[in-house]
Amino acid sequence: MKIAFAAALALTVSAPALAAGSLPTDVVPVVYDIAVTPNAQAMTFTGTETVTVDVKTATRTITLNAADLAITAANVDGKAVPFALDKDRQQVVLTLPATLGIGRHTVGFVWSGKINQSAAGLFAIDYTNQDGSKARMLATQFEAPDARRFAPMWDEPAFKAKFRLKAVAPAGQLALSNMPVISNVKQKDGTQLYSFAETPVMSSYLLYLGMGDLERKTVQAGNVEIGVVTRRGVADQGDYALAEAKRLLPYYNQYFGQPYPLPKLDMIAGPGSSQFFGAMENWGAIFYFEPELLFDPARATESAKQRIFTVVAHEMAHQWFGDLVTMAWWDDLWLNEGFASWMETKSAADLNPTWKAEAAAVSSSREGAMSFDATAATHPIIRKIETVDQIGEAFDGITYAKGEAVIGMLESTLGPDKFRDGIRRYMAKYKYGNTVTDQLWAELSAAAGQPVAQIAHGYTLQGGVPLVTLTAARCTGGTTNVTLAQGRFGMDAASKTPQTWQVPLVVATLDGADTRAIVTGPATNVAVKGCGTLLLNKGKGSYTRVLYDQPTHDALVRDYTKLPLTDRLGTLADDYALAAGGYQDLSRYFAVMGRVGANADPLEWSLVSGRLSGLVALYDNTPLEAPLRARTVAILAPVLSRIGFTAAAGESPLVSNLRESLVGQLGANGDAEVLRQARTYVGQLATNPTAIPPAIRQPILSTFAANATAAEWDQLLGLTKAETNPVARNRFVSLLGAARDDAIARRAIDLLKTDTFTAPQKASLLRAIAGRHPDMAFDWAVANRATVEGFIEESSRSGYIVGLGGGSNDPAMPAKIDAFAKTLPETSRGAAKRVVSGIAVRKAVADRLRPAVQTWVGKGA
Repeated sequence: MKIAFAAALALTVSAPALAAGSLPTDVVPVVYDIAVTPNAQAMTFTGTETVTVDVKTATRTITLNAADLAITAANVDGKAVPFALDKDRQQVVLTLPATLGIGRHTVGFVWSGKINQSAAGLFAIDYTNQDGSKARMLATQFEAPDARRFAPMWDEPAFKAKFRLKAVAPAGQLALSNMPVISNVKQKDGTQLYSFAETPVMSSYLLYLGMGDLERKTVQAGNVEIGVVTRRGVADQGDYALAEAKRLLPYYNQYFGQPYPLPKLDMIAGPGSSQFFGAMENWGAIFYFEPELLFDPARATESAKQRIFTVVAHEMAHQWFGDLVTMAWWDDLWLNEGFASWMETKSAADLNPTWKAEAAAVSSSREGAMSFDATAATHPIIRKIETVDQIGEAFDGITYAKGEAVIGMLESTLGPDKFRDGIRRYMAKYKYGNTVTDQLWAELSAAAGQPVAQIAHGYTLQGGVPLVTLTAARCTGGTTNVTLAQGRFGMDAASKTPQTWQVPLVVATLDGADTRAIVTGPATNVAVKGCGTLLLNKGKGSYTRVLYDQPTHDALVRDYTKLPLTDRLGTLADDYALAAGGYQDLSRYFAVMGRVGANADPLEWSLVSGRLSGLVALYDNTPLEAPLRARTVAILAPVLSRIGFTAAAGESPLVSNLRESLVGQLGANGDAEVLRQARTYVGQLATNPTAIPPAIRQPILSTFAANATAAEWDQLLGLTKAETNPVARNRFVSLLGAARDDAIARRAIDLLKTDTFTAPQKASLLRAIAGRHPDMAFDWAVANRATVEGFIEESSRSGYIVGLGGGSNDPAMPAKIDAFAKTLPETSRGAAKRVVSGIAVRKAVADRLRPAVQTWVGKGA
């Protein structure tokens, strides 16, 4: 599953406790035969199933999962048996009149269920066709514990089984599932009965069913048919994803050493949205929301195109890591998500080298992981999951981004060939099975001929970010003797509690050879060839911050432009974070930033742009806001002037991305020229919906929305209501909540009590309002809780409202969030604790950096 980190932090599941591996293992499923008949108009469905089971131990009870299903009959071996539903445990228990013997038996059910408006179980996506007519698509979303809302199942990842699925679809509609259609029979009432081929053994959360007025476009990759499935009329927008999937499939076949085992791989585009995910790796039937899959050349930026590649690469990697080999329980979710995140970066680096994906990850996903990991809210990568709430909370930046960084560190330490050999061993040994993390470490160790667990455990069994500090460096006889100390980097008191790691590190002089070391404890001595400028964690392969003494840092600043790109980015990132954490003065960061010249790599300027934006946000509504905005414009406007406001033919994708970033940042900070252009372009949309050049469409719209007057907001509302493209309409809805003006934000909130927008759109709108008006959005949500819970997904109820207040600088906000959290079950309060922790860290950082920022702003005046 691909999930945005900000949304991930807010994801919890407001469901009762569920003990880890709570289902008995005396009866296990072998093959499910499921038939469902949805009624999309009534938002209900009916179902029947017969499950072939293997009774391991003689028993008189059979327990499996069911939630929100009205079960009307149950049988064992064709004979009716009594059953009881346990709503709190989301289970159904069958009681047999006599002991059921060891061996194969059948269990059957008849039930009805509801089609949801949000992405849980079987759900509906409502949208408008290009001709203005209304349409409804059906899809399923089962990860983590929602297959049980579709059919009674052993809905835990270790209960792998085969699935045979049948579904009734309206005449003329396309239905699809994990496997190809083996028959489509027209019935007397005009409907169609689709039957799908039997799946390989797989976990229940990977099952998929979708149907609607859809079209499918395909390409062939070896013996696998790759398809893109869309609403009617936009299939060509899937061409880019199809082409990239065709490149990725042989790449993954070769890397994993196991060929993709299904005959087809569909990528299904849904014209909707979710509060917590963008795509889901159902085996052979990957589901995406449209922006993550379809490329509209008239509206999409270069970064959106790259995003499509990385999401497709992520979900396709899951077809091995997650689908072919699945974690035994949600404790090891990172085996799915961390590896898929790492593979999206690795495949981008290998297949699209001009993107410089591995360097970009240093300043993006790595920093995202460390920013969370260096607070009291952190947790181990492998975490104990005992409740449904905790399953939801596991989908966060630690699981994804820290997981990715740690995997990259191990590849760097073992070497890419040995690491790949270990992955191939793991896939071959455990295909179609379930694993825990130590089984992966064992295969990597066997392939590399060296122990892996003793390094890896420090990064996966405890939270936190290591800190390697240079305590001494002296060059004698052409060799630099370095003494390094290993400590812990943190942003608050809790995250600075001492811990130990074995930190694999590459140490080198600028022109010398690399030296590999394992840093642990207060004094690790390393001999490095050469006497030049010293680089710690060269290549930034290790998951650690590094702190230099002043003379060594001065040399880094002097020779900054000679450093490899990854080290330039890593130095910028480390220096800012070390200042934010109180380890050094911010002047060190400003000194390095001052060396980012006119012709620096676009990734450097993108990182600088992001850091300046973060500084402005720290001092929002304080006396520093205006001078910081002015200084930001003064630094970034010349950069935009150099690369130009419009895209040049054949320019680097990184330049395109930088332009998008600069236009957005300058517009947000009140640059007069960007605002003028935004108003001119948006004024043309009423007669030409694609008037804005696609390369700058999103930042131009954001600039207009952030600075909108009352009349301009009315203009934006009119464009929103008139828009028939569902993706463009969803984007406009979010823009309605982006205005900086308080009065306009209140008008946007008023829309939430109307029927103007769908439930997912209302959730997006309120979250957008919270971006600039967190106090207003949070207070309104608490006062209108029933309304809000009516349009947000059940799985995000305990995190969504508290998350709205996360950007507040009001000293009263933490207490308000705590008060709201007390109305939730105790197991559902994790998101509130994280939000309050984040507010505290942001305040501490603002106080810590204020003197240096004041000095820096004064020098720039």
